[in-house]
Amino acid sequence: MKLLVLGGTKFLGRHAVDAALAAGHEVTIFTRGQTNPELFPEAERLQGDRDGDLSPLEGRSWDGVVDTSGYVPRIVRQSAELLRDAVGRYVFVSSISVYDDFSEPIHEGTPVAQLDDPATEEITEHYGALKAACEAVIDEAYGDRGASVRAGLIAGPYDPTDRFTYWPRRLAAGGDVLGPGDSSAPVQFVDARDLAAWLVKLALYGPGGVFNATGPAEPLTFAGFLERARAAIGSKAEVVWVDERTVLAAEVEAWSELPLWHPGDDHAGMARADTRRARAAGLTLRSLEETVVDTLAWDRTVEGDRPTLSREKERAVLDAAG
Repeated sequence: MKLLVLGGTKFLGRHAVDAALAAGHEVTIFTRGQTNPELFPEAERLQGDRDGDLSPLEGRSWDGVVDTSGYVPRIVRQSAELLRDAVGRYVFVSSISVYDDFSEPIHEGTPVAQLDDPATEEITEHYGALKAACEAVIDEAYGDRGASVRAGLIAGPYDPTDRFTYWPRRLAAGGDVLGPGDSSAPVQFVDARDLAAWLVKLALYGPGGVFNATGPAEPLTFAGFLERARAAIGSKAEVVWVDERTVLAAEVEAWSELPLWHPGDDHAGMARADTRRARAAGLTLRSLEETVVDTLAWDRTVEGDRPTLSREKERAVLDAAG
């Protein structure tokens, strides 16, 4: 079958192209040609710009499209309307961040955030509400031929954000590892390879609808995650749990410096997303251990600084905690 991927050379899109090619599909990648242009010589490459230059897509047809790079409804509308009669299905990669209230566990019927100014395009400040508005565009244009996949934290090789990779790398380094806050707090994440393979199937075969897409299938605590990750990589690190007040007092940024950590009550439900609908529609998940081991192996090939917690700042928090 013929698949179009909007994006496809960085992280999640890269894994989607991999999965589609491995399944024997014909793949077309539409990008600006700026990121990893050497990838996938066996795929068709179309170069343009989502904001104003979609001409390479005109007059073509595909069985489905996976949109991994849509953040602003105005821009998503351009591709959605152009492709409405050119593709069978449109799968939009959205985010768990669309929800308006994370104080309780979330499901697909939980109200989503709304833009106070529908014309805003400030992604950093209004990321979740913009994604929700993009979903509305897809629903309007495609109905049950469209799917909006609300992905949780995406993990795995080629992740440019360090949002998951921090933990395997830090555990592998050994010594005392700062565990923030409540060790029994739940954590959720999804391997990019599992998510990508499922996105391809949705785009080519369906079903449509809205899905929370994260894992694992069974509840997982922060302590359980770190212990299983430590064992998987053979680390002798010791996790030292420090109360969240002490960690916050040291001006450690939750989520960005210490991934998977959600202090306080406002985000208590963010890692309690109901994913039964996605799993019923075919989302399958590999083991936590496989994700950890593969992510660490990839990370060891990447040079440069990371945006997550420095060892010096971590040591200061541990010392302050006594």
